[in-house]
Amino acid sequence: MRQLDIVAEKAGLSQDIVGQLRQPRRIVIVSVPVRMDDGRIETFTGYRVQHNIWRGPCKGGIRYHPAVTLDEVKALAFWMTWKCAVVDLPFGGAKGGVTCNPREMSKAELERLTRRYTAMMLDEIGPHKDIPAPDVNTDAQTMAWIMDTYSTIKGYTVQEVVTGKPVELGGSLGREQATGRGVAICTRETCSKIGLQLKNSSVVVQGFGNVGFNAAKVLSDWGARIVAISDSSGGSYKLDGIDVNALVEHKEKTGSVTGFKRCEKVTNEEMLELPCDILVPAALENQITRANAGNIKARIVAEGANGPTTPEADDILYEKDVAVIPDVLANAGGVTVSYYEWVQNLNRDRWTEADVNRRLEDKMRSAFADVYEIAERERIHMRTAAYVLGAQRLSDAFQKLGLFP
Repeated sequence: MRQLDIVAEKAGLSQDIVGQLRQPRRIVIVSVPVRMDDGRIETFTGYRVQHNIWRGPCKGGIRYHPAVTLDEVKALAFWMTWKCAVVDLPFGGAKGGVTCNPREMSKAELERLTRRYTAMMLDEIGPHKDIPAPDVNTDAQTMAWIMDTYSTIKGYTVQEVVTGKPVELGGSLGREQATGRGVAICTRETCSKIGLQLKNSSVVVQGFGNVGFNAAKVLSDWGARIVAISDSSGGSYKLDGIDVNALVEHKEKTGSVTGFKRCEKVTNEEMLELPCDILVPAALENQITRANAGNIKARIVAEGANGPTTPEADDILYEKDVAVIPDVLANAGGVTVSYYEWVQNLNRDRWTEADVNRRLEDKMRSAFADVYEIAERERIHMRTAAYVLGAQRLSDAFQKLGLFP
C-alpha cells in the first residue's frame, strides 16, 4: 500500500482509481480437509485473491508454504496486477495459496490437497476468469493435478485452465526456464546501461529453486561468474566461480547446496552482503531491509523473488546508486510465457522453444526500455518507474471501461 501511495502521486492517479486498487476485487478463503496417509483428516486453509480484471482475466500462481497468510496473498495478487501491466499482458492480477508444510507431506497427500483445493475453487478459476500457475513449492505436477480435477468435473479437457503444466499436457516449451531467463535478460540490459561488462561479472544468487537456478544458468552461459548460491539450508561461496550444473547434481544427492566442493559455507543473511557485481534475491519476500540495505555491495539487484526489498531499503539502495530491477519487471518472464502458453492452448497450437524465447526476449527488452526511460526522465528509481508505467496502463483501461452501472 505504501508503494501504491508513492506511485499514485507520481502518476497523478485519481482517488477514484486509487480507492479501487487498494482493495482486491474478490477474496476467497476455504477450509480444505485432506485425508492424510495415516488415515486422519487434517484441515488446511486455502486462499485465492483476485485483485483486478480491468485489462483481462486474472492471472497468478498458487504457493504451498507454512507462512502463507491472507495479507501475503493479497500483496502478491496486487503485484501481479502491476506485473502484467508493466509487460503489457492482457491479464489482471491474482494469487492463491495454502498454509501447509509440503516438506512434511507425501506426494499422495499433496495430490489430495491440490485436488480438494481445486474442487473448492472450481467456480473461481477458469480459462477466461482466473488462470493459476506454479509458485513457491508448487510445480508442473501440481498444475497437472489442477487441470485434471477441473477437466474431470467439467467433463472435457481444459488445458487452458492453468499454465506451467508439463509439456506433454499442453505446457509451453521454455516455460520452466522463463522467469529466470527474464531475470537474466533484465540484468544484461541493466549492465549495458550502467557500463558493467556482464562477462566475468560476479553474481550472487539467493535461492536455488526454479527462478534462482535458471537465472544462474543463463547468466553463467552468457559469461558471468556465479560466486555464491544458497537454498533454505544456507549457501556455498567460491570466489573463482561455481559450476551451476555440478551444484544441481550435488543438491540432488545431498538435499542441499551447502558442502559443495571447495566452497565456503555462508548463511542466507551473509549471502546478501557478499562483495559482488550482481545480486539476485530469488527466495522469499522482505530479504533486503532497512537493517541490511546499507551493507549491500552489489551494483545491480535483480529481484527474482516477489517483494524481496522493502520500501525503506529501496531508498537506501537508490542513495547508494545501486540499480534495483524491481520484481514486477525482473521476474515477469514467467507470466509472459504463461500468457504464451495460454494463447497456444486456446488455439490448440505448439510453438518451438526458439520462438518462445525470441518472443520473451522482445517482450522483456521492450518492457525494460519503457521502465528505464521513465526512471531516467523522472529521476526516480526503477521500481517507482515500473509502477508509474503500470498505473498509466491501468488508469487508461479503467477510463475506457467506465463503471457499471
